Amino acid sequence: MASQTGAIVQESLHALLEDSSFLPELQNKTREQAFASLAAILSTPNKVHKAFLRISLENGKVVRIPAYRVQHNNALGPYKGGIRFHELVNEEEVINLASLMTLKNALHDVPFGGGKGGVVVNPREMSEKEINLICQKYVHYFSDILGPDKDIPAPDMGSGDREMDWMMAEYKSIRPGEPYRGSFTGKSVINGGSLGRREATGKGVYFTLRYMLHDFLKEQHTFLSNTENQFAKTALSFKDKPMTIAVQGFGNVGSVAALEAHRCSMLQNKVVSVSDRNVMLYHEEGLDVPALISFTASNRGDLPTTIEQLASAGIKAEIHERDSILDVDVDVLVLAALEDQIHKGNMKDIKAKIIVEGANAPVSGEADQYLSEQGVIIIPDILANAGGVIVSYFEWLQGRETQFYSEDEVFKLLVEKMKATMDTILPQYFGDPFPLRQNCYIHSVMKLCTVLYRQGKLY
Repeated sequence: MASQTGAIVQESLHALLEDSSFLPELQNKTREQAFASLAAILSTPNKVHKAFLRISLENGKVVRIPAYRVQHNNALGPYKGGIRFHELVNEEEVINLASLMTLKNALHDVPFGGGKGGVVVNPREMSEKEINLICQKYVHYFSDILGPDKDIPAPDMGSGDREMDWMMAEYKSIRPGEPYRGSFTGKSVINGGSLGRREATGKGVYFTLRYMLHDFLKEQHTFLSNTENQFAKTALSFKDKPMTIAVQGFGNVGSVAALEAHRCSMLQNKVVSVSDRNVMLYHEEGLDVPALISFTASNRGDLPTTIEQLASAGIKAEIHERDSILDVDVDVLVLAALEDQIHKGNMKDIKAKIIVEGANAPVSGEADQYLSEQGVIIIPDILANAGGVIVSYFEWLQGRETQFYSEDEVFKLLVEKMKATMDTILPQYFGDPFPLRQNCYIHSVMKLCTVLYRQGKLY
């Protein structure tokens, strides 16, 4: 995963080095030296913080839990990124996710840098009291580097508004009298969180698909029809055509994206398959997504796994092995689970013609290249799943102004922000041979390069 991000950054820098219209004031040897500096800056984090949290479990044992906070780059503003609670968290993963946040914020013109946190723990195996203690200790150990104008964490896999509320409360107690509302985002509304923050990532994931295949396709139909770009041909093949969707991962991101698809009247789409950590469900005529969400809400987030559970919930579906969702015969596959789901071992089994990355790095570099060569459109994580950090930015602003937006206002601002990015990226994507991911990275690296150069950081 780390090598994929690093490789694309290097390719983007090389393309910009050869483009004499970019930073034309840099010439010859000075230009080469500046781009070597850029490569070094963007390929490494500013700081890596690690601690072992001392936690007293309810069974009387004391454990030491590894925890990380990586601060990748703050040229555009305070570090920003979620805190992941997962048993497979490791330093390399957190570094890569922090670098991805730097690029994501640059792409969407969000005035934050990139950061990320992680705790090596399975939250499903911990009691509420133990998770609360982990949150307190995390803030206690890292309090010197966190803050509304320094580094602003948010929820990620395994954490949510509950954990952010606890962390903000601990930050407030450690730093009495100092501003605290913007120290964490993704909080509950009653604690200064933004309406719509929980749904933001999933809504953004589906919006990128809908905007590409409806709004942009409608506005640019003549342009797309006259180009030989293979990705344009793929997009045009869905014009006015019923479309089937599968969603891997039915948590905050996947379930919201599935519900958005279920409700959408602009595209003729139906969600025929969803999966979680236990099971894959399939129904050719389309699943009852609201009923599935209702079921998971009262079953610790898990989908139905038995015929009896499906019957009691009034849901029609076939039950399959969870990973079979990856090669199900659908038009669109939304990946909203873990990283590295499509890789060398299964990339040739993928039947979907459009893949939307709701999770971070769910498609390996080798699989990305192979599928792109087959004409598969991959809407990358850096573009598709930015809804969370965009609304986190709105939450941060609301906390500073102590004036709060309505949910409709939040979603309107979110759509405007993501639309602006898509309007910049899509014409380039459908007009040249680069995959969408490469176009996004080039745009991000351009902004970071320009800012770092203007700040005098390349000497």
